[in-house]
Amino acid sequence: MSRGLIAERARLSLFVAQRGLHALGGRAQAHPLLRWRFSSAAADRIVIAPQDLRTADPTRASEIYAGRFAFAGKVVMCEGRSPFRITPPSTQWAEMLAGFGWLRHLRAADSNVTRAQARALIDQWIAAQGRWNAVSWRPEIVARRVIAWITHAPFILGDADARFYRRFLRNLTRQVRFLRRTVKVLRDGLPRLQAICALTYAALCMAGQARLMRFATQRLVDELQRQILPDGGHISRNPGVLIELLLDLLPLRQAFGARNLTPPPALVNAIDRMMPMLRFFRHGDGSFATFNGMGPTPPDLLATVLAYDDARGRPVANAAHSGYQRLEAPGVVVLMDTGVPPPMALSQEAHAGCLSFEFSAGRHRIVVNCGLPVLGREGWRHFARTTAAHSTLTFAGLSSCRFLLSPRLQRLVGAPVLEGPTEVPVTREQLADGVRVRAAHDGYANRCGIVHERTVTLSADGRRLDGVDVLRPAPSARRPRRGPDTYAVRFHLHPAVAARVLTHRNAVMLMLPNRDVWTFEAHEHPVTLEESVYLAGPHGPQKTRQIVIHGRARQTPRVAWSFVLMDPSETQRLARLQAEPELPL
Repeated sequence: MSRGLIAERARLSLFVAQRGLHALGGRAQAHPLLRWRFSSAAADRIVIAPQDLRTADPTRASEIYAGRFAFAGKVVMCEGRSPFRITPPSTQWAEMLAGFGWLRHLRAADSNVTRAQARALIDQWIAAQGRWNAVSWRPEIVARRVIAWITHAPFILGDADARFYRRFLRNLTRQVRFLRRTVKVLRDGLPRLQAICALTYAALCMAGQARLMRFATQRLVDELQRQILPDGGHISRNPGVLIELLLDLLPLRQAFGARNLTPPPALVNAIDRMMPMLRFFRHGDGSFATFNGMGPTPPDLLATVLAYDDARGRPVANAAHSGYQRLEAPGVVVLMDTGVPPPMALSQEAHAGCLSFEFSAGRHRIVVNCGLPVLGREGWRHFARTTAAHSTLTFAGLSSCRFLLSPRLQRLVGAPVLEGPTEVPVTREQLADGVRVRAAHDGYANRCGIVHERTVTLSADGRRLDGVDVLRPAPSARRPRRGPDTYAVRFHLHPAVAARVLTHRNAVMLMLPNRDVWTFEAHEHPVTLEESVYLAGPHGPQKTRQIVIHGRARQTPRVAWSFVLMDPSETQRLARLQAEPELPL
């Protein structure tokens, strides 16, 4: 057994043991014999209520009043029954119901009827699940519910009677104390940081919480310093986490001011670093690049968060700590993944997309990664994480990362990355006529003895993007391996791009919705157009195409390619490049 395999098994065993102990600790904290610790005297009032920045839809209030609860693509008609006593159609539906984020829709309608409805539903939850429920009392769900109850407290409690007020605060206090005792066993990354945000909300907004304030503030500072990288990215490398966190951190910063307290410098500094990174990941159409678990960009939430960016600083081009590069020219953006996977405990959403890139011109995306959908993520997750779902090179049909696939272990620890690139050297050059990024990764080195190197050059005028992919023996490989050496260089196209293979078979004509025409040329290699799927569309998965260059490393270890914007006046060249009929999807 190789040293690498022994080390990997040791890391996995340690990780499984840690997660197992955390899970046992969480269940112990929730045991009926110990729940008395969460039932002591409640805070007597809520002194402030932060703003909820998430978008509300008042038309949803009438649906809720009619007993129609639509979450996660599932609709339940209660017909006079409590939604908390109905068998949920899916776990995600139950999570969204128990998180109480839908209170914002009732508040948006803001009437006596919706206030009474909100109190009635809270009472129903307290009666049905207020002492315990397997989903409702998961710490990450408790965190979302605590934030929802606190931010909407003026709406809920404005004209409430004294008995409901006491009942509400008693149960809220119980949830906060439960969350304080279980936050340390929460999954690392976004769930843990959101739970600490919830505790800080409670410390600021509920009366008499001095001890909780000291605890929550210190934990908040520690986690922000650890999870928010110096360039403003999140340690998980998922761009979407930035939006989710800022929706909680921005009101939290305001809440400190409302209590005449100075926000912790770590909170202010984290927000100031994260804001420019929002702009770093945006294409010309405002959408985020789909790396490492990112799905459809919520434009309303992103616009809300960006409205708080007073500095409007220009994003960095080299986000070395987060492991991304941004190449920009007039009207053109290229975003490239040049980072190693996050640590195992934070890699549940990480993808095997090292050296993949996305490319947009104006408000139109051309090359994309497949991403993830909003609904039905679990069914697509494994495919979306593979290297083949990204615009990069796959070798021997493998992914550059290996994921935990054991169903038994996944139930305990999820599906972290077991093995992936450990070194991704990156060089960036500013040329007289553009910018060039060269990077390589060793994700195939242990299994195949191969290193993948990619060089991408964007011209200064934004009319040309050149790339070179090279496969070379890994320094650790003592002799060439005799296994499969096939590779495929993939360029997934956005569904709005119309593609046609040209007659000489090594070029593709790409027409954008604005009628701009780009050509993709592989120079010395034939190209094919194959089926693909774009999962991150706003309306769910969409069929699309991918340009693919197939080859064998022993014969052609180097592949050069380019995207070129054609001038409308080049009519003679267009006439020469007779396009074949477009194939149906």
